[in-house]
Order: sequence, then C-alpha cells, then structure tokens
Amino acid sequence: MSEIELPTAPGYFISRWREQGPVDIATLTVWREEMNWNTWLPLAEAALFLDAAELLELLETVLSPAEKATLSLVRRRMLGDTRLQNVIEEALDVARHPDTRDLALEGRLRMELGLVKYEAGDIEAAKEDLTWAETRLKSVALASRDHDLSLINKAALHTACGEALMALTVYSEIPRNGNHADETIALSRLGASRICAAIGHSFDSVRHAWNAHAHALLASQVGMAIEGGALFLDFSSEAIDDSAERMKIQVENARPRDAGEGAREVKVHPDDINEVFEWCFSHLPENHAGSDRPDLRAMVSLAHRFDKISHFDSLLKNPDGVEDPILVAIVQNCIEDVELKSRWNVRLSTLTMI
Repeated sequence: MSEIELPTAPGYFISRWREQGPVDIATLTVWREEMNWNTWLPLAEAALFLDAAELLELLETVLSPAEKATLSLVRRRMLGDTRLQNVIEEALDVARHPDTRDLALEGRLRMELGLVKYEAGDIEAAKEDLTWAETRLKSVALASRDHDLSLINKAALHTACGEALMALTVYSEIPRNGNHADETIALSRLGASRICAAIGHSFDSVRHAWNAHAHALLASQVGMAIEGGALFLDFSSEAIDDSAERMKIQVENARPRDAGEGAREVKVHPDDINEVFEWCFSHLPENHAGSDRPDLRAMVSLAHRFDKISHFDSLLKNPDGVEDPILVAIVQNCIEDVELKSRWNVRLSTLTMI
C-alpha cells in the first residue's frame, strides 16, 4: 500500500486543531513532527492570521525570545502598522544577542529590514540587506520558507530597479529538482518567463511558463496555475507544430546553451496547447463579476486567438454580469454579432461613464 503524505502547509495544522482540538502541547508537538515542521513560528503565524486565538496563546508559551519578537512584528504589520523599522531592529537585537541568538531568524529579519528600506526609497541599503539575508539563509536554512522568500524578494527588487538579467540570475538559483517549495518554483518561473520573453529568448519563456503552470498545480495554487498556463499559451501560440515533442519531454531535455550556440527553435505540440487551455478554462471561477479580472481577460483573449471563444458563451450573452471595463473592451473585439456587440457597447459606456 502506498503511503499517503500528510499536507504540510501551516493552514492544515490549524484545521487539525479546529477538528480535533483543543489538545495539549505534547500532542501539538506530535502533529508538528508528522508535518515535518521543526519550528513553532510558522504555525503561530498561521494561528494569528486564521484567528485561532486559543491555539496561538498555547503556541506562544513555547516560542523562543527571537520567535516572540518576530511574531510581534508580524502582528503589528497585520494590524496595519507601517512604521516597522524600529520594531525590526529591536527584534534583530534579540536574534543577535548571545543568550537568545537565532541565525535563521536574523536572516529573515534582515530581509524584512531590506523590504522596509526599499519602501522608504533607500534602494542601495535595501539591496545590501536582502543580499545579506539571502546569503545567511542559504547557509543555515537552505530551501526553507524564509530562504525561498529571500530569493523571490531579491529577484523582485532587481526587477523593480530595471535589473532584469540580475533578477533572472536569482531565479536560476531556485532549481526545480532541489528542495524548494513548489509555490516558490512556480513564482520564480513566472518571473523568469516574462523576463525571457522581454529579451527575446522565446523557447525559455515558453519553458519557464510551462514549469510555472506545472509547479503551481503541485502546490494547489489554482490562480497561479492559470496565470502560468495563460503565459504558456500566449508565448507559444505562434509555434504550434504537430511534429513537436510534448512539452514535458522538451523541459526535461533542456540544457544551458553553449557559447555561440543559436537560440533553440520553439515548437509546441497542439495537445499541450489544448490540455493547458482546457485545464485553465475549467478552473476559472464561475462568477464573472469583479472590477479587476485579469484571469478572464487573459483567457477570453486566448480563447479568441485559438478559435475557442464558444467556451465563453455564457459570459458573451451576459454583459450586465461583467464589472471589469477592460474585460468588456476585450469581449467587444471578440464578438461579430452586431446586436450582441451593441449590448456590450452599452455596458462599456455604463462602466466608464464619469
């Protein structure tokens, strides 16, 4: 019989408490070990965010001083406090003190400090803190949640500063076959896919988008899987070829280019296109409402491009159910029926009327 692995996300720990608790700290320790967590802090943070007050009170009794200082920072941020630099520096003092030192939390807190400095406009100091944090976490907590966050934040900072190739280099430090979380891999491949598309590396943009979709599926992140799938469909739409190898095989066989080697030609099998499109479409929310619906914008545009607009018949016949004016404009361009187009014109006027 196959072993069934327990879910390891902190939210499942909270769900277990609500279903089986309250229990004592000894039982919680067994649960934690079963879920392969070696620290209480992420579970305490989940209890805070998910309003499990009784569980949080119990977990706080077993947090270290550095963990308590970090949780205090998280609580203040959740309550909307934006003046956090002093709080972070106080927590860092605890994490650095010989009696309460925590090397991994020192790395996390330096990352937090870097983000605050970036928001304050001190870009160089932010880069210094984020680089220091990533280096520390790589040495003491490789592929941990905090190390993953430090890599994603470092890449995001380079992107925000217009340093796309440096961001791409950071993303390359998150291998698919390492111990990084699938969600982290998916996020890194989304970023890498967009950068590669912008610099003309077409095959890599398609490959990274495919991997983003695949790892978001493994992480049960439906919205991210739709985003990755839509990028894959967009970047590969001009490269459909019946003779192409399936994308899974192409991804497994991909390797860095040798010096002087030309760019690899993009060829995508139509079955990959159809399977990704159908998955993304079938996992869209049934409700078309909402003033900002990038998921529907992307999928309606792709449906029109791939001659699959009939998938959205229910949406096309119900302009009053759409609240996103950009989506309305996209739908307008996909409709040929004069009477129906007129109804969408009226809807756009209604939504954009000043």
